Amino acid sequence: MSSNGDRFEIKFWGVRGSIPCPGTQTVRYGGNTTCVEMRVGRERLIFDGGTGLRILGDSLLPEMPVTGHLFFTHSHWDHIQGFPFFAPAFIPGNKFHIYGLPAPNGATIKQRLHDQMLHPNFPVPLQIMQANLEFYDIEAKELVQINDVTVETGRLNHPGEALGYRVTYQGLAAVFVTDTEHFPDSLDNNVLHLARDAEVLIIDTTYTDEEYHDPKSSKVGWGHSTWQEAVKIAKVANVKKLVLFHHDPAHNDAFLDNIKLQVQKVFPNTLLAQEGLVIDLSLV
Repeated sequence: MSSNGDRFEIKFWGVRGSIPCPGTQTVRYGGNTTCVEMRVGRERLIFDGGTGLRILGDSLLPEMPVTGHLFFTHSHWDHIQGFPFFAPAFIPGNKFHIYGLPAPNGATIKQRLHDQMLHPNFPVPLQIMQANLEFYDIEAKELVQINDVTVETGRLNHPGEALGYRVTYQGLAAVFVTDTEHFPDSLDNNVLHLARDAEVLIIDTTYTDEEYHDPKSSKVGWGHSTWQEAVKIAKVANVKKLVLFHHDPAHNDAFLDNIKLQVQKVFPNTLLAQEGLVIDLSLV
């Protein structure tokens, strides 16, 4: 796009689920857990705070002061474990708006981020963070308006509940749907609605169909989906570009390369999320 005011770019800072998996076998796709940044117009939106959030935060240090909007899908460990290491949150003058779905037990997103930083689990409390942090509890189907950027929410099929997000700006849409499990006999209408006619769909594809239905180690009910099911969603929702996301830590570079070959045969405009990948929606 021609200027910052017209920008709609997505950058991937963490693409794994469950647990970080650094090592020689995960170099190309990356080993950090989930964190995706969207630069939309003049706004910075961040989705999830896995260990990739630490890397993103370090990259922002030369830009102080910064303002951003941080959206959590849910508070499972792999989606919040980078937050205590998000350096800009410790620096006065920065401001972050933080959004999340209240947990089934009523705990707010502020409470859950606070609790993971309590002794004996962490040496310093959330109150040490000197940036201006504003917290918002949001519900499924709620719209969040950030100037001329619209963020739409939808409930996902995941243990403990989770939110998916659709970001719309100047007629372009990017969708972030993780963690979610497909239904056995029909497509998830919540996911289809979020993904409708989107330029980019980033979606949970932790498993292959073979792994998901493995009779010796079934993944049914674990809250995650497969690349085969993602293709079904992308086709029905008329998605332009599909991005496979939330890679299983057991899937090394070679395994993911093989998935890419398979999925591009049935949905050619597919990418596998990898750390450092940048997508410009105007070029999709």
